[in-house]
Amino acid sequence: MSSFDTDVPVLLLRLDTNPFHHGTLGAVRSLGRAGIEVHAVVASARGPVGRSRYLHRMYELPPGPVAHGPLLDFLRTVSEGIGRPAVLIPLDDRGAIAAARLAGRLLGRYLLPAQPADLPERLADKAELALLCRELGLPHPATAVPADAQQAADAAEELGLPLVAKWSRPWLLPPSAGLRSTTLVRTRDDARRLYGLTERAGSALLLQRRLAGGPDTDWFFHGCFTRGGACLIGGSGRKERAWPRGTGLTAVGRWLPNPQVERAALRLAGHLDYRGILDLDFRRDAHGRYHLLDFNPRPGAQFRLFTDPSSGLDVVRALHLDLTGRTVPFARGAPGRLFRAENYALLSAVATAFAERPAARPPGTARARRQGVERAWFAADDPLPFLAMTGSWLHSGLRKGAHRGRTTPPDSAALPSRPEPAQPLGAPQRP
Repeated sequence: MSSFDTDVPVLLLRLDTNPFHHGTLGAVRSLGRAGIEVHAVVASARGPVGRSRYLHRMYELPPGPVAHGPLLDFLRTVSEGIGRPAVLIPLDDRGAIAAARLAGRLLGRYLLPAQPADLPERLADKAELALLCRELGLPHPATAVPADAQQAADAAEELGLPLVAKWSRPWLLPPSAGLRSTTLVRTRDDARRLYGLTERAGSALLLQRRLAGGPDTDWFFHGCFTRGGACLIGGSGRKERAWPRGTGLTAVGRWLPNPQVERAALRLAGHLDYRGILDLDFRRDAHGRYHLLDFNPRPGAQFRLFTDPSSGLDVVRALHLDLTGRTVPFARGAPGRLFRAENYALLSAVATAFAERPAARPPGTARARRQGVERAWFAADDPLPFLAMTGSWLHSGLRKGAHRGRTTPPDSAALPSRPEPAQPLGAPQRP
């Protein structure tokens, strides 16, 4: 294993307001255990991540949306506090887009992959991703971008109802607008109403044919790339459980080789000459084709699933080695390994137990036990984040339960009067 340049610290950048992002904790622990000084910029310093023994210092963003100009000034101030150049690793799409746009003005302060300033923004844009897939011949759900409300209604009927509607640039959604990044559209009128919110959303509305979910349909690829789109480390995995149940983020994921997913990811990265970390979401259709649904130009929350069991190499360690001029060693795979986000896995398991008959043990369970389980929160050498997360979740759950008990009307099971929220792209959808 190559030795790390521990004189070069890391600054983790997360602009999203979720204080329970376990991917941030995974990056803190991975880099800190390698002897690297870890700093983090977050929207709220009150979350469990701040309890990690491996975090050197945390910086809290000013409240409210942060434009690129103020963020540039903030990052320069943080750089002065760190006192030497640092590897900058964004952990959400907004952060990745901002870091790429500001990279030229951060030279000498931060180390970032050399790539076009607009590339992360284009890849995170759902409309641009659909065009890229068409250009490369990669499977992608049929997608329409209506120019007016009538076109939205007509496209909804043509694509087939129900369908998925999403905003092309979800990071632009104002928190106060009450809009979700994706919505399940059931009628032509739903499509019309959504189009009427385009100005408030800040980006174009996309209508996309819905691919049915189910067992073995949702897959992901995580990787780190360098010059020429060469893969330093990467792997494909399958979503075993999600929260909310049947939707949302990966509660339990399994490392499983999938040649179709891996070929698509490598082809895409090579075409783009992509450099840095990416997280791709795929869905398998009824014909066995894997459709690319989402391109996240940063680490995914479950990136620690893909860790070399002997060296500990993962995507954030590989990026640090590459940007500091060190050799990135060959990474051995560990197919069958599991990733479990304890809080979401528990909620998903409880919901499934009430909604379904007990399922048979998934294939590969014994193999996963041999390969080990990567837990999002618990670590024997760093227990405080797990304890803080557990306490916060219990407190939040009791508070929400009491609030719903006071405010939920008896007829709350009635059909919704507006489009039903769906899940982030790449997650299973409700039948």
